[in-house]
Amino acid sequence: MVLVVANSEATAPRRYGNFRRPESPGVLGLGTAGTVILVGGALIIALVVALGLWLVAAPLVLVWLLALGAVGVRDRHGRNLAMRVGNRVGWSMTRRRGQNLYRGGPTTHGSFTPPGILATTKLHEARDAYDRPFAVIEYPAVGHYAVAVEVSPEGASLVDADQVDVWVAGWGQWLANLGQELGVVGAQVTVETAPDTGARLKREVQRRLDPNAPDLAKAVLGQVVHDYPAGASLDRAWVTVTFRGQSAAGPKRTTADVIADLASRLPGLTETLAGSTGAGAATPVTAQGLCEIVRTAYDPGAAALLDEIHDSGQQPDLSWNDAGPAAAEASWDTYRHDGAVSRSWYMSSAPRGEVFANVLTRLLSAHADVDRKRIAIMYQPLSSVEAAAVVEADKRAADLRVNATNRPSSRALAAARASRATADEEARGAGLVDFGMVITATVTDPDRLTAARVAVENLAAGARLLIRPAWGSQDAAFAAGLPLGLVLRSHSRVPQEIRRYL
Repeated sequence: MVLVVANSEATAPRRYGNFRRPESPGVLGLGTAGTVILVGGALIIALVVALGLWLVAAPLVLVWLLALGAVGVRDRHGRNLAMRVGNRVGWSMTRRRGQNLYRGGPTTHGSFTPPGILATTKLHEARDAYDRPFAVIEYPAVGHYAVAVEVSPEGASLVDADQVDVWVAGWGQWLANLGQELGVVGAQVTVETAPDTGARLKREVQRRLDPNAPDLAKAVLGQVVHDYPAGASLDRAWVTVTFRGQSAAGPKRTTADVIADLASRLPGLTETLAGSTGAGAATPVTAQGLCEIVRTAYDPGAAALLDEIHDSGQQPDLSWNDAGPAAAEASWDTYRHDGAVSRSWYMSSAPRGEVFANVLTRLLSAHADVDRKRIAIMYQPLSSVEAAAVVEADKRAADLRVNATNRPSSRALAAARASRATADEEARGAGLVDFGMVITATVTDPDRLTAARVAVENLAAGARLLIRPAWGSQDAAFAAGLPLGLVLRSHSRVPQEIRRYL
């Protein structure tokens, strides 16, 4: 969404806010679908009563009220009864067909391909204009191609507030520029915290150790290498950009054409990303590196084995057909995969009001009750044409809610002011970005899942986020949390044009 900066004093910490969820117009807060049911049902009932069909009118009124309740009564996550019933029905059909189960290896199809929504993906590798190898994830079902870049965020510790402001502005500008990039359908930032095996530190020390160093220095370094992994965490971050393979007006392109186009555009994206956003060094992820990321996500126990292979000076030989689990099972609220169990949450509401730049710090940090945690923030940069249409429609809907009654609520008035501020910012050239978040917590002991759930929900509350478990779609949410550029809305069976009016 449009980011509005508020700063009452020159020396006060800068605050950010005005996260807006566009609302559909409607009477009494019912939205478009509810308004249609309200007005249409009232007209039909009035006609039936006018004709004197009282026996028909009574059940019609009951059906009308039930339909209004199904679309008009929402929970704190903004979901109505129709959405929840649809979710339950879809989950029941998934279980009945056995689509929540996965078995890999020689007893089935002979490979360990990533399951579920990733089953049809393909992995390619090419070299960009700087001759750097990079991986491309292809989604044939929707015609998308994603490129992942590993970054090294510098962090905000001991950094001046002015520098943080520069990074925030640079990140906002980078996202706004994506809206002008041809074919970009989404971007994703993934931050993962996991136990550190210490292998990377050991390799670095051995590589830099001077054989002529004093024995005391060698002993100290050896002790550090031995003791450091205990309780230490490994933090990694990736930025993934997803492109559309075909344009509506352009000529038909092959996979090779799309990859060649990405190879020429990738250096510019990584340079601007590393320049002023605080992301640090930006390096494209190779096909081997991506396979290792996915493999350790599905089987956390493989991380130590992969580190041992790297420690011996060798390179693991993983392919995309080896990156998935040997077995996986999705349930209503959890996802079991190999020797671990995970739970994922969706963000249903961004922070209300204004927040500081460090609002997500604790959520992104490692936690003792969670073995492996991933925070994935998904962005959909809108073009200038789309942004103008969205903010104007949101402004009209907010004004309609205010003018629909003689005594509008304070929330309606605040929403109208926020929509006008958003429209003014967009008119002055600000970018508009839709965003969401997926949080995934993984533990190797199922008995610790309750502690992990409590930890994540407390961390989200501290970040002023409203989250809800990914009921009935744990496997898809787990895949969306990986740095693979998966755009969930493109894989949904219910079009976005319909979902926005429910």
